[in-house]
Amino acid sequence: MADHAGEHDSFVETVMDKVNVDKLHVAHHDSSSSSDSEDENKDTKSPVDADKAKIYRLFGRERPVHKVLGGGKPAEIFLWRDKKVSAGVLGFATVIWALFELLQYHLLTLVCHILIVAITVLFLWSNASAFINTAPPQIPEVVLPRDIVLGVASALRIEMNRILEILRDIASGKDLKKFLVVILGLWVVSILGNCWNFLTLFYIVFVLLHTVPVLYDKYEDKVDAFAEKAEAEIKKHYAVFNDQVLSKIPRGPLRDKRLA
Repeated sequence: MADHAGEHDSFVETVMDKVNVDKLHVAHHDSSSSSDSEDENKDTKSPVDADKAKIYRLFGRERPVHKVLGGGKPAEIFLWRDKKVSAGVLGFATVIWALFELLQYHLLTLVCHILIVAITVLFLWSNASAFINTAPPQIPEVVLPRDIVLGVASALRIEMNRILEILRDIASGKDLKKFLVVILGLWVVSILGNCWNFLTLFYIVFVLLHTVPVLYDKYEDKVDAFAEKAEAEIKKHYAVFNDQVLSKIPRGPLRDKRLA
């Protein structure tokens, strides 16, 4: 009787072990099939879905703000990556603007006064060092490198040629939209120039470069969402304006010949 009970217990244990093994195989098969289906869904993702997932960026920007600003030391200054340097540059620009605008200091007078103070201090220090037993000042030899000067001149030449090419392209009547944008921009700049002089306008632009990029980098998602809605509204109004006004403007013979 005891042998019969032992055989029954071993039979039950064998059946339970087989059931557990079958469960493990089923779970492994389910997990494998689910992972395979996920991989297939990832691989079969259509380009349309990829375009929908693409986030709108202001002005069609595809690179980070740091790269758009050049990616070097100026970009780090404008984005306040080094707060001491950025604050120092902005503070120096503010002092220069205050000297010229608030105190009515002139550039030539300021340069001459700075040179007078610097040369006088160095001259007195050099002559007094023999009497007070101190080392004379080590005045470094400053020489402008030829490569840097040529590089700056070459960069300016390239930018000037690019601007002249853009102006020529606009004046030739190839793009009416770009022509209107340039005329509107120049008109706005002329109004600003009538309100402030060049130094104040330059200082305002300098302050904007130290505030707008860092704020946009911090809140770019919200700004891009608002810009997307604004761009859609502008395109809608421009389409109406183009249909009712611009399309009715007669074209010159040069434009008609080029279109033909």
